[in-house]
Amino acid sequence: MKKLLAIVLALVLTLGLCATAFAADEPAVKFDHDITMIVPWSAGGGTDNVARKLVENAEKYLGVKINVENITGGSGAVGLAEVLTAEPDGYTLAVLPVELSFLKEQGVYPFDFSDFTMICNANSDPAALTVAANSEFQTVADLVEYAKANPGALRIGHSGTGFLWHLAGGLFEDAAGIEVTYVPYDGSATGNAALLGGDIDAVTYSGAEEVALEASGDLRVLATFSDERMDIFTHEVPTLKEEGYDVTLSTFRGIGGPAGMDPEVVAVLSEAFGQMAQEPSFVEAMANMGLGILYLDTPEYQALCDATAADMKMVCEKLGLSQ
Repeated sequence: MKKLLAIVLALVLTLGLCATAFAADEPAVKFDHDITMIVPWSAGGGTDNVARKLVENAEKYLGVKINVENITGGSGAVGLAEVLTAEPDGYTLAVLPVELSFLKEQGVYPFDFSDFTMICNANSDPAALTVAANSEFQTVADLVEYAKANPGALRIGHSGTGFLWHLAGGLFEDAAGIEVTYVPYDGSATGNAALLGGDIDAVTYSGAEEVALEASGDLRVLATFSDERMDIFTHEVPTLKEEGYDVTLSTFRGIGGPAGMDPEVVAVLSEAFGQMAQEPSFVEAMANMGLGILYLDTPEYQALCDATAADMKMVCEKLGLSQ
């Protein structure tokens, strides 16, 4: 009898330990229905493509799907405002654009990153200084020499006054000690067409937006605004730092939600997105689009946003964009 009781007791203890171990492996937060991720730009664009590829494997890590919803208007403000009015329960998220770092400074957005719950960053793409392949400017030094000899004559295109690629030009202009004329376009397609047509001398779009035309031999990338050389081009392209100008700038896309989200929910989502960003299908899709993956957890993402806001405040003032 004693031997039987000992066996029963051992079984009870074993089952109890197993149950405890199983409970410890249970996620801190469980979602019971699908999550909505708002993309404040139109379907088919870069931000939309990144979001849709990222969340393809959401169910694997969260137990529920993430459905992408495009809500456009107001340079992204309409979709972002929709997030701010949602319940902070983790079921309504958004792709947060880098523009939250500086459009409030310009009076374009009524909010900035501080009005959202920061979750994590997923993507980053440096700016690039690009000219037509037949341009007289073979190097950054050629371009700067011309600009210094002809103040205001150098025409640099970008994708909208006050937006990131305009500010990229402003950072370079300040670092190089030159004076340029900025020409806005409604996107890289029209800006690159103007560059090829000789209407402007250079553009400061993302390197990813120049990959196809650089590969075809139509454009020449003079330098990137990155810390290290990018490997997406057909030839070696120096960084501006290598050219003697301490300038770095990248667009980035992160994930956030309404203010006041539970930190445990934020932690679970951040970890899940980190795992999604390592999925082979996402890695391959981003490589095919020439886009960079940069996963940052919540504190790292917050630090990136704060640093970018500080840098952009300075350049907005220099360009006369601050309110």
